Amino acid sequence: MALMFVFGAWNVQHLAQLPTLTWLLFALFVMVATIAIQFHPRFSSNSQPLRFFKSTLRCAAAFLFGLCWASSYAYWRIADELPHAWEQKSIAIEGIVASVPEATEVGVRFKFYVEKILTKGAVVPKHISLNQYRRNSYGGSKSTEKEAIESNEFKVGERWSLVVRLKRPHGAVNPHGFDFESWALSENIRATGSIKSKAGIKKLDDFVWQPRYMVEFLREKVQKRIEKVLAGKPYSGIIQALVMGDDSQIDVEDWQVFLRTGTSHLMSISGLHITMLAGLAFAFVSFFWRRSHHLVMHLPTRKAATVAGVVIALAYSLIAGFSVPSQRTLYMLFVFAVALWSGRQLVISQVLAMALLIVVMLDPWAVSSPGFWLSFGAVAMLAYALGGRIGEVHWFQAALKTQYAVTIGMLPLLLIMFGQTSIVSPIANAFAIPLISFVVTPLALLGSFLPANFLTDIPLHVSYKALEVGMCALKWLNELPMATWQQHEPAAWTLIPAIFGVLWLLLPRGFPMRWMGLVGFLPILMNVPIRPALGEMKVTVLDVGQGLSVVVQTAKHNLVYDAGPKFNEQSDAGSRIVMPFLRGEGIKKIDGFVVSHNDIDHSGGMPSILALMPVRWLNSSLPDDADIPASQRKMRCYAGQQWLWDDVKFEIIHPRADSYDDKRIKDNDRSCVLKVTSQAGSVLLTGDIEKADELQLINSEADKLRSDVIVVPHHGSKTSSTSDFIAAVAPSVSIITNGYLNRFGHPKPVILERYLATNSLLYRSDYNGAVEMRFMHDGNIQILSWRSQYKRYWLDNFENLN
Repeated sequence: MALMFVFGAWNVQHLAQLPTLTWLLFALFVMVATIAIQFHPRFSSNSQPLRFFKSTLRCAAAFLFGLCWASSYAYWRIADELPHAWEQKSIAIEGIVASVPEATEVGVRFKFYVEKILTKGAVVPKHISLNQYRRNSYGGSKSTEKEAIESNEFKVGERWSLVVRLKRPHGAVNPHGFDFESWALSENIRATGSIKSKAGIKKLDDFVWQPRYMVEFLREKVQKRIEKVLAGKPYSGIIQALVMGDDSQIDVEDWQVFLRTGTSHLMSISGLHITMLAGLAFAFVSFFWRRSHHLVMHLPTRKAATVAGVVIALAYSLIAGFSVPSQRTLYMLFVFAVALWSGRQLVISQVLAMALLIVVMLDPWAVSSPGFWLSFGAVAMLAYALGGRIGEVHWFQAALKTQYAVTIGMLPLLLIMFGQTSIVSPIANAFAIPLISFVVTPLALLGSFLPANFLTDIPLHVSYKALEVGMCALKWLNELPMATWQQHEPAAWTLIPAIFGVLWLLLPRGFPMRWMGLVGFLPILMNVPIRPALGEMKVTVLDVGQGLSVVVQTAKHNLVYDAGPKFNEQSDAGSRIVMPFLRGEGIKKIDGFVVSHNDIDHSGGMPSILALMPVRWLNSSLPDDADIPASQRKMRCYAGQQWLWDDVKFEIIHPRADSYDDKRIKDNDRSCVLKVTSQAGSVLLTGDIEKADELQLINSEADKLRSDVIVVPHHGSKTSSTSDFIAAVAPSVSIITNGYLNRFGHPKPVILERYLATNSLLYRSDYNGAVEMRFMHDGNIQILSWRSQYKRYWLDNFENLN
C-alpha cells in the first residue's frame, strides 16, 4: 500500500496538467467506495481468493489516495504564484530573511518570507528567493570593501522592508538536463528576483523569534565559525556541507572527483552520518544510564538510549537542512523507536515502507529527486542482501557483502539517472565511508559547536587534515583511465529487467545459476542511441539561458559549437547543461569544438568541457592567452576552412584570416560563422556578428549564406540581423538563444518583426527550451522544441506568445 501511494504521487509529477477538481472528486469517491466495500458482509470470509481481492482493493485505494494527495498539494502550492503582469516591476514588501544568506560572486542570495505587500494592487508569493547585487557587480570593476560589507548585511531571522523586482521561476529545459522549475516548486520558491536599490531597504526587527528562524540562526552561526576557522582552505566548503548540508561552496573540480569515484553521497548529509551520530548517542547514554540503579528503575536503558539517539538525529537533521536522505533516516529511527517503546516487532521492510510513506506525504515532490530513489534503494538493497541470513558473519566479509550489494544494486538507477557509474567506487567507499563518517564528520561537528578559542578550533583543523588525506586518495583514483563507466542514458523500461537481474545476483551464496542475473542487465547495456545515417545530421540548439551552445551529430562524428555562459565560480553551462546532454546522448568524445569568440556567454563553459571530455581539436577566435590546456590541439578559425564528415559539409565563412592582425576589431566582429550542409538542408551558426560583419558576408560570401535554419546573430540584438542579411539567408526556421527576461532586453521587438515578416518559423530558447532538428534523407527536417515535448504542469506555457 505504501508503494502504491508513492506510485500515485509519482504519476502526478509526470502530468502535463493537474487533474481537474471534478476528476479528483470522482477519484476520491472511488477511493472511499473501494475501502467501504471491504466491510460489506459478503466480504467477511477469510478465504485465500477473497484476501487477495481485498488486498488488491486496498492497493488501488492507496494509489488513488496518493494521486489525490499529491494533486491537492500541488494545487495549493501553485496557487501562490507571481502573475506575469507583475514580473520585473518594482514592488515594496515587508518580510523575514528565511535562510542563511549564501555568498556569490556578485553579492548574496537568500530565501525571503513575505509578510506584507506595500505596493497597492501587487500580487507576490509568500516564499521567494532574493539576490542582493553589489553595485559594481556588472560593471566590470572591482567592488570596494564597503560595498562588499553592505552586500552581506542581511542575517537570518531579521525583518526588512524592501523594494524588489521579481520574476517567475524559470530554468533551462534540455534533454537529459536539470529541471530548475521542478526543484523551485519542491523547495517552495515561487518567485526569484533582486533588491532594487539601497534607498528602499530598511531593517524593521533584529530577530523574529519563531522556531524555524531559530534553527536557521544556529545554522548561520555554524557557517560563520567554519568560514572563520578554515578561511582560505580549498576544502572548507566540504566541511560546511558535512556539518550543515550546504554544498554550494564545493568546487566543480571536487564534485567531479566525487562523481567519478562514487563518493558524492558522502559529501552531503546522508543517512549514514545521521545513523552514526544516533548510534554514538545511543552508546554514550547506555554506558552511563545502566550504571545508575535509580535511572534504570524509572526507565529501561534501551528506551532511554533510544530517545537520546532520536533527539540527536533530529537536531542534526535540522541543522543540516532536513534533506530527503536525512528525512528518510530520521523517520526510520522514529518508527524503530515507537516500535521499541510499544513492544512491537517490525521487520526492515515495514520500517522502510513507513518511512517512505511519511516522506512522500510530507513532500510529494521528493519522488522527483534522484536522491530519494538512491537513498531508499540503497537501504532496500542492503536489507535484501544482508537480511534473513542464518549464523554470524565476520565483519570483513559483511563489509565486502555490503559494498557488493550497493555497487550491483545501484548500478541500474545510476545508469538511468546519470548515464554513468563509478567503477572504482567499491575501493573509494571502502576507505572514504569510515574516514568521513567516524573521523571527519564527528570532529567537524564537535569543532563547529564548541565556543571559539584556540583549543576548541583544534577539532576542526584535525577534521580538515583527515579530509585532505582522503581527498588525495580520491584524486588518485579519479586519475585512473577506467574510473567510470559511461554510456547513453537508457530507456526507462530497461530498469525493470535490470532490477530482477540485481535481485537474482544478490541471492544467498550457493543458490544455483546466480550468474543468470546478468541477463537482466543486457537491455540496459545494449540500449544504444540511434545515430543519424550517412548524409543525415542531428542539430540540437541547447537552452543555456543568455548564451549559445549547439551540438551537431553526424553518423560517426560530433561537433560542439560554443559552450554557453559561465554562471559563477562553481558552475557553468559546460558542466551543468552541455556535458549532461552529451553523456545522455552517449557521446564519449568531441571530434570538433568551435568556440566562436571570447564573450563569456559563448566561451564560459569551455574549460569544463575540455576538462571532462576528450576533444580532438579546438577551432576558435580566442586570444593567445585564453584558458586552454597546453596539450589541447587548437587552431584559429578563418573563412575558407572546410571539412567533410559522413557526407555532411562543414565550412567556416567568417572571419577573414587577416582580421587577426587588426587589434581594434572587437570579439563580436571576429565570431566564427559556421555553415553545416547535409542532404536535407543547412544550418547557419552566426555567433555574435554585427551589422558590419553581415554586410561583409553579403558582399563576399552571398552564395554561401542561404540556409534553411539560422541561429539568429547576437541573441536578437538590434546591432545585428539587418533586413538585407535576413533576405540573403532566407531561413525557413530562425532560432533565438536568449535568457528569460534578460537584462539586455533580447530579443528586440524590431528584430522579431523582421524575421516574422519573412514567414520564418521562429523559436526562442526562453519560450521553447532546447530545439532539436533532424535532417533526414528524404529531405524533411523534423523539428522538436523541448518545452513542447517535456510538458509538466509546473512549466509555463508560452505557445500563445510565440
